[in-house]
Amino acid sequence: MFSAKDLELKKIDHLGIVAGIVDSIGIVEIINNFLGSEPGEKVSAGQVVKAMILNGLSMMSQPLYMFPKIFESIACEHLIGAGVKAEYLNDDKLGRILDKLFIKGLDTVFLGISLNAVKIYQISLSSSHLDSTSFHVDGEYEYSLPEVIFNNQKPSDYLGKENEEEKSPQAIKLTYGYSRDHRPDLKQFITELVCSGDGDIPIYIKSVSGNEVDSKRFGEIAVEYQKRIQVDSLIVADSALYTESNIKLMSSMKWLTRVPLTIKLAKSLVRSLAESEFVKSEKTGYSYAQKKINYGDIEQRWLVIQSQERKKSDLKKFSKEIEKALINTQTKLRKLAQEKFACVADAKKELSKISKAFKYHQIKNIEIIEKIPDIKEEKQSKYYQISATVSENKDVIDQKILSAGRFIIATNVLSNKELSNEKMLSEYKAQQSCERGFSFLKNPLFLADSIFLKSPERIEALAVIMGLCLLVYTLAQREIRAALKSLNYTVKNQLGKAINNPTMRWIFQCFQSVHLVTFQQKTEFYNLTSEMKYILLFLPEACRNYYRYIS
Repeated sequence: MFSAKDLELKKIDHLGIVAGIVDSIGIVEIINNFLGSEPGEKVSAGQVVKAMILNGLSMMSQPLYMFPKIFESIACEHLIGAGVKAEYLNDDKLGRILDKLFIKGLDTVFLGISLNAVKIYQISLSSSHLDSTSFHVDGEYEYSLPEVIFNNQKPSDYLGKENEEEKSPQAIKLTYGYSRDHRPDLKQFITELVCSGDGDIPIYIKSVSGNEVDSKRFGEIAVEYQKRIQVDSLIVADSALYTESNIKLMSSMKWLTRVPLTIKLAKSLVRSLAESEFVKSEKTGYSYAQKKINYGDIEQRWLVIQSQERKKSDLKKFSKEIEKALINTQTKLRKLAQEKFACVADAKKELSKISKAFKYHQIKNIEIIEKIPDIKEEKQSKYYQISATVSENKDVIDQKILSAGRFIIATNVLSNKELSNEKMLSEYKAQQSCERGFSFLKNPLFLADSIFLKSPERIEALAVIMGLCLLVYTLAQREIRAALKSLNYTVKNQLGKAINNPTMRWIFQCFQSVHLVTFQQKTEFYNLTSEMKYILLFLPEACRNYYRYIS
């Protein structure tokens, strides 16, 4: 007779895919090499990081402070390692590993893993995309790193008391700054991310204090990244990168960035170029005009881009803007017409003052009329009033219409053969890779309000764990898409339509309710469908290994 104790049911779901990608790039081994081991430990540092990645990509709405609880229902030993139990993954252990990561050097650890992924999966770094975003935090944080054991030593032991401050990593400041989350009331930190142009894979991640400014940091982070990867990569970024100091700093590197229209030369160019100067792009809805420019003593190519879709949108907004401006102008002029001035000079001065604020209109048919007060008001002297009409400022409006839908991208790669105009446009459009990465990272579950994260050092370390989650996710997505396209196969999306570019989120959803069943010391998979087995064919071997029958 059998009892419930003879049967064990543990969830696998899509986590076998996650674990397989982690294994394929050697995250556990790399972390263990960096952090070493502690005497008598039941779970290694690498296994803890693997568990955090599994949690981060669990899609089960379980924040990190629920860590031991989340693994009670999951096949821990199967996914993480033999002998690993849920209770070993407690707040204390996680916190100690985050501290160790911080002390070792977070960017060094992350880069060691990402460059190993680049090598294994042959990811091209011919172009790299740089961007940043802010993450807000709640509560108060203590700026003190606990005395953790690191390679059998405390920080003070291996740093040396006299050099500890100099050599020990400095924590970021959680402080107020420009908030991308529209939460200026909360403290924040900034995360800078560099992704490969090939597959949106995060290669470099770095957190800085919450009041840092992109225009100051971007040049420095680009140079630092290039130095660390030792690959001649085209650095692509938004307009925050384009300052005189930054492009001089990057003079020995290749870069591509948007030019801010606050620069007079740029503003003049988008407003003055005739339609006849634009060449139709291979990319539908785009055209461009190339110009050779010297800015900041750097020779460069500017590509004035015109987007038809954006032009329609800009003109629609502009039409409403003009209509609103006309109403505002007419209202101000009516009020002005009712005012009484002591002399002509005062009337002209006030008229000149308000006309300077008119953006798209101008005042015409101006008359300053002398008026005699009513006989009942004998003490009042004569006064003056203004009569005028409003008309559109055609020159300004025509320039605005001409510039609609236009923006400028620039590069210091002067050879069209090395970087064609078409490639410039496609690389800049691919800048959305970082934005997609940040959208993924901004899942609030990553920044759970838990005790073991109550320090800037651990918050900064957690940002790297978030980056590793993104690395695993994008690698899996890159691989399945590449396999489907190369073999000319498809999978079905949510609507049942055959596609060859599924999101990994959808693939994860396809693996819901897969369990590992153990009965009488025999283990089998439950609910692993033929559709799931088909999907696994397009993923790396390491992923398939977690879904094979192991009886």
